[in-house]
Amino acid sequence: MRKVVGICLILLYLHIIVVKSLNPTLDDDVLGLIVFKADLQDPENKLSSWNEDDDSPCKWEGVKCNPRSNRVSALVLDGFGLSGKMGRGLMQLKFLSKLSLARNNLTGTIGVNIGQLTNLRVIDLSENSFSGPVPDDFFEQCGSLRSISLANNKFSGRVPDSLVSCSSLGVLNFSSNQFSGILPSGIWSLNGLRSLDVSDNLLEGEIPKEIGGLYNLREIKLRKNQFTGPVPDEIGACALLRSVDLSENSFSGSLPTTLQKLSLCDNLNFRSNLFTGEITEWIGELGRLQTVDLSKNMFSGAVPDAIGNIQSLRILNISDNGFTGSLPASMINCENIQILDASRNSLTGFIPTWVFQLGLQAVLFSENKLTGSINGAVDLSIDVSHQNLQVLDVSHNELSGEIPSDIGRFTSLRVLNMSKNSLTGGIPETVGKLKALNSLDLSENQLNGSIPSSIGTCSSLTSLILSRNNLSGQLPVSMSKLVALEHVDLSFNKLTGTLPKSLENLVHLVTFNVSHNQLQGELPAGAFFNTISPSSVSNNPTLCGAAANKSCPTVLPKPIVLNPNSTGTDPDSVPQTLGHKKILLSISALIAIGAAAVIIIGIIFITVLNLRVRSTMSRSAAAVPLSGGDFSSSHTTDTHSGKLVMFSGEPDFSTGAHALLNKDCELGRGGFGAVYRTVLGDGRSVAIKKLTVSSLVKSQEDFEREVKKLGKINHPNLVSLEGYYWTPSLQLLIYEYVSGGNLYRHLHESTTQDENIVNNRSSLTWNERFNIILGIAKSLAHLHHLNIIHYNLKSSNVLIDGLGEPKVADFGLARLLPMLDRYVLSSKIQSALGYMAPEFACKTVKITDKCDVYGFGVLVLEIITGKRPVEYMEDDVVILCDMVRGAVEEGRVDECIDERLQGKFPAEEVIPVVKLGLICTSQVPSNRPDMAEVINILGLIKCPESQEEYDNN
Repeated sequence: MRKVVGICLILLYLHIIVVKSLNPTLDDDVLGLIVFKADLQDPENKLSSWNEDDDSPCKWEGVKCNPRSNRVSALVLDGFGLSGKMGRGLMQLKFLSKLSLARNNLTGTIGVNIGQLTNLRVIDLSENSFSGPVPDDFFEQCGSLRSISLANNKFSGRVPDSLVSCSSLGVLNFSSNQFSGILPSGIWSLNGLRSLDVSDNLLEGEIPKEIGGLYNLREIKLRKNQFTGPVPDEIGACALLRSVDLSENSFSGSLPTTLQKLSLCDNLNFRSNLFTGEITEWIGELGRLQTVDLSKNMFSGAVPDAIGNIQSLRILNISDNGFTGSLPASMINCENIQILDASRNSLTGFIPTWVFQLGLQAVLFSENKLTGSINGAVDLSIDVSHQNLQVLDVSHNELSGEIPSDIGRFTSLRVLNMSKNSLTGGIPETVGKLKALNSLDLSENQLNGSIPSSIGTCSSLTSLILSRNNLSGQLPVSMSKLVALEHVDLSFNKLTGTLPKSLENLVHLVTFNVSHNQLQGELPAGAFFNTISPSSVSNNPTLCGAAANKSCPTVLPKPIVLNPNSTGTDPDSVPQTLGHKKILLSISALIAIGAAAVIIIGIIFITVLNLRVRSTMSRSAAAVPLSGGDFSSSHTTDTHSGKLVMFSGEPDFSTGAHALLNKDCELGRGGFGAVYRTVLGDGRSVAIKKLTVSSLVKSQEDFEREVKKLGKINHPNLVSLEGYYWTPSLQLLIYEYVSGGNLYRHLHESTTQDENIVNNRSSLTWNERFNIILGIAKSLAHLHHLNIIHYNLKSSNVLIDGLGEPKVADFGLARLLPMLDRYVLSSKIQSALGYMAPEFACKTVKITDKCDVYGFGVLVLEIITGKRPVEYMEDDVVILCDMVRGAVEEGRVDECIDERLQGKFPAEEVIPVVKLGLICTSQVPSNRPDMAEVINILGLIKCPESQEEYDNN
């Protein structure tokens, strides 16, 4: 096919040459553009005006000519829907000064060196699908080039060194590609550069001092790369800078005070780095700032008073740092501020009154140490009825007092979160005025009274969380009007009465938790309530229904029992004879006796059936045939013997078949089945997982296809799958045997009687723990590269080999299910409590590899603290993530470290790893890093000097 296309292009080219020889008026521009068009597909027919018979292309769509020379000066085909490749025809356009092919579907590499067009000033190839490296010599003759954009493509490799030849370059945009390595040093000498954007790549290295020579620079965007090191003082020499975006890298150190020289700057974004130190008064010199984002770093100290000098400020985000003290009162001068996010710091004092006086759209103060009353912050003398406030989050503080009744005056409010405080009083009726409210969370306070019926007018509400308060009374029937509701949690209150039957009309419900109340009566009907989790309605003594595991009493007419010995008129009277009462059985008693009989018969039947199944399975296991070789080497027998496939070798499996039902050989049990150890005929140990999801497993064809994919995965930190066994009623997975036991036992069981575990130690050193964390990260990064989500990451699924290296097990097993239904998954991996990402509870949020990142973050904290993800105390439940986050905010990180490590760890490594774990457990999936980024961060955290002193202590 390629030969045919090539021959056609040659014939077309020769045809045009012949036509040109017969018609001397046909210029090179027509020739070049027609050849260029021949390489393209034009599904929208945008290039229909391009006719090879025309004397000039100047009237063609997308073509502009110089009126004096009548030669093509600009080719602008943005958004034409073109596909194909960029052909050599462009090289005929000798006078072309602007080439813009943005927003098309062009593919392939840049095989045409358009950089050699000496008159070219602008190149824009953005938003296509170009791939591969940019040729090293592409920019060798680009002295006239003013602007180049390769943004939003798939270019890879290093940025060419020849870029330094573009001495007149003013705009360079290589963003959203896959460029890697270090930027050419010559870029920092292009003193005509006004805009540098290389964000969203894989670039690394530091910002050199030579940046000070870019005195024409207006904006620099290095976001989402792997840059390291400090920001040099010389950046202050770039006096014309208006925007600085260094976010989502690994920059470190303190911000240079020379930033105060950037008096024209309106945007500073240092989000998600490793910056430390304080923000001092120099920031007040940047009077034109509109956006300041310092979030997700390790800044400390007080927020400077001088920030009140920035009257133009619109967005201030200082979340996820270690700022202390109160927000300065001078901020009342920031009249234009719209968004203020100071969450997850160590701020103290009251909520400033100016917060409700400046007309902000979003106020986020969650997870600080704020005290006092919200009522005191809202000045009732000020008319706030037309406020713009849309988000108010003061959760996880130490606030007290009542919720102000004037909360209803914030009519634009969409999110109200006051959870985890010490608020008292009732929920005001005025909450019903919040018609735009999407999410209301008042959980974990001391609120009392009933849920106001006015809640039914909050028609936009999708999430209602009021758990762990002292609320009483009945659920208002008006709740059934909230047709958009998806998540409801009213657990751990004192609610009484019955659940309104009309709740069955809430067709969008995903979760509905009313456990630990005093509700009674029958659960509502409907699709959702028919499948509700029993834990969501538990601990309501008189609540009945299938989910409550309690039958509702059937209303039957009172039985009539005729007594032939009775002489009275009461048909129910029973005379006493010989000192005994005559006992008559009612219909309900008969039903109870009948039910008990059925249960007893059922138990006997199941017992007999189990004995028969065990006998059958023993015969099936003992009849497993020999087989070996690669994926194609399998042996199929009848349904009694099944099919065994080993991916390498031909082991004698029969000697280990007894282990399938031998409790002494059982290594453990998980959500997908039990694991047994057995020894093959060649003396090699293997681990066999007997799947317990037979009713959910795919067909044999699909099962084998998925298992073979898993068998091809090879990584030093992943447990190898060596084979499988299939019958319709029994499926086995055969894994390599890892001798060192699982991580859970190393962390939480200082001694063990399990003789199968060798090299067991009472505790792990810091270096061993760090290596385990790094190994797990590498294994997950490898899986994610293969588009495999683990789904079931936990310490019991991390095995330790004889050399102390981690090997992650149970990966990819969810692929054996017919569909990745999150209810099925959560029920299969319910033992992973505490590791599961919050999006598992929300059907509207896509399950991605960020779920694994969340579980990894929990695992990091578990490894460092030696504590389980969820620990049940006598009167409380301790969530590890919350406990560690609170300790970090309060400066008590050392108290969280495993006591077996005390005095034997480098704080400069442990603390950043703790913070990395907390970032990985962010409630918002997009805020969690990729595992590749995690590996890079761990590499930066690990000190170059050996920490043997800690291992030897």
